[in-house]
Amino acid sequence: MASTESSQESGGSTLTGTWQLVRFIVRRDRVRLGVWTVSVAGFYAYFTFALDTLFADPVAQQGRAAVMETPAGIIMGGPGYGMDDYTTGVAMANEGITWVVLALAIMSILHVVRHTRAEEESGRAELLRAATVGRHAPAVASLITLGVVNAVIAVVSALTMVAIGDLPLVDSFAMTVGSALSAVVFGAVALVLCQVTAHARAATGMSLAVFAVAFVVRAAGDMREVGGSALSWLSPIAWAQQMRAFVDLRWWPLLISVTAIALLLWLASALASHRDFDAGLLPARKGRADARSSLRSPISLAWLQQRAPLGWSCLGLGLMWFASGTMLPDIDDMVGGLVQDNPAVAAIFGDNPDQFTLGFLGVLMLYGAAACAAYAIVMGHAVKGEESAGRAEVMLALPVARTCWLAAQLVVAGLGAAALLAVSVYAVWLGTVAVDGGGPGAGEYTAVFVGYLPAVLVYLALTAALYGWMPRAAGVGWALLAYSFVIGMFGGLFEDLPEAASWISPFFWVSAAFTEELSWPAFVGLTTTAGVLFLLALVGLRRRDIGTA
Repeated sequence: MASTESSQESGGSTLTGTWQLVRFIVRRDRVRLGVWTVSVAGFYAYFTFALDTLFADPVAQQGRAAVMETPAGIIMGGPGYGMDDYTTGVAMANEGITWVVLALAIMSILHVVRHTRAEEESGRAELLRAATVGRHAPAVASLITLGVVNAVIAVVSALTMVAIGDLPLVDSFAMTVGSALSAVVFGAVALVLCQVTAHARAATGMSLAVFAVAFVVRAAGDMREVGGSALSWLSPIAWAQQMRAFVDLRWWPLLISVTAIALLLWLASALASHRDFDAGLLPARKGRADARSSLRSPISLAWLQQRAPLGWSCLGLGLMWFASGTMLPDIDDMVGGLVQDNPAVAAIFGDNPDQFTLGFLGVLMLYGAAACAAYAIVMGHAVKGEESAGRAEVMLALPVARTCWLAAQLVVAGLGAAALLAVSVYAVWLGTVAVDGGGPGAGEYTAVFVGYLPAVLVYLALTAALYGWMPRAAGVGWALLAYSFVIGMFGGLFEDLPEAASWISPFFWVSAAFTEELSWPAFVGLTTTAGVLFLLALVGLRRRDIGTA
């Protein structure tokens, strides 16, 4: 802090060194940002291709539109523009924006926290600010690079949509640019929260909770009336959807996103000017002079590190899935015989129209399990972050075995993933009960929880095993999760897809929620797989040098 003040007294600026930091961030994260670009553009390509081929028939298109007009469709999709002529472009905008904004928001939040709060927490930012670097330079550099990568993703994705689906160029750009700007809003929110809390994990969890609240607000607002209500406009997700791409394009909602980003950047700057370096505005609670004996262990340290993101994730996902559950009781009546008339819908939700609600509940459970698997992967990567920041080396300088340290981190992460899965599953049940008390009972939801739990732990175990043996390959867990979600959600649409292509997905081995009995052999097999991977993680960490992550 003294170095910054002295630089300002000598005529320096709070933004001194910004462009040098921009170049450094681009060089440091070129692979990470490249993977995000390819992944999001790949989603656009896949979704465009699937809609343009599987739902090219007008009857199939209107059948899909009927699904999206249901309460669940509105929650998972959008406000419902262009339902009378549900073409590929309209479907892309109505169904894809929410999930694209989710993916880009996660990227934006992690990027901003990584290059601001996490750098302060690790001590690297202090070294940077010992040079000629202004107080606000790291934050501004992180937002500049975030804006650039989102712009690149928007351009590449729009061109992909045009090339694969022959969609209008202007509308394609409107959809991708609107989604990117909405995501940058959440990145700016993360920057504000990085000034509030002193811990990177807490900032990440709080930012994700803000997205969950925005999702609920948007869904509730869109449920009030077709096209969205005044409540919808309180959510940044709606600002991209309200551009009405491919239906009645309008550009002015972009100004709301730009204004929000500018205001949040100003707020973050003001807050940063009123806090001490490496501290948050919320003061840390004063603890005891001597730690309790129960806290003098690696597992206690792991719990202290992970409790904030776990708490915020449970809050955000719990609200989102509870809201989803309240919309389900009338699905059967509203959909009618759509499943019989549309084979593509039947392939996803089942071919029994009388059990459509159960099929849709099964899809919700897959969404929930995928979100919990993502949390597990993030916590697995957090262990790598501890080593990269040098904190693991300090911990292991004490009389603590490295296997004990890693096992403690993984135990807390595994219990946290299990708790998050329980919140996700039972929140849907409570939402349904709150409306009419019908549907599957608590026992059936418990069977779903038990079935998905070992599959979720496999993702944590795989990330840990890769960290133990090949730290730089730990990101493979994300690729497996993306593949598993696509296969689990859309695998039934591909008649020529061999069954063996699904075996690699842990979710493939989980019994269909609410329509099949819990498979205990699969439960044992997945549990054994997770156990073996956890063991490999411990062995791998013992065999390699610390500090090579």
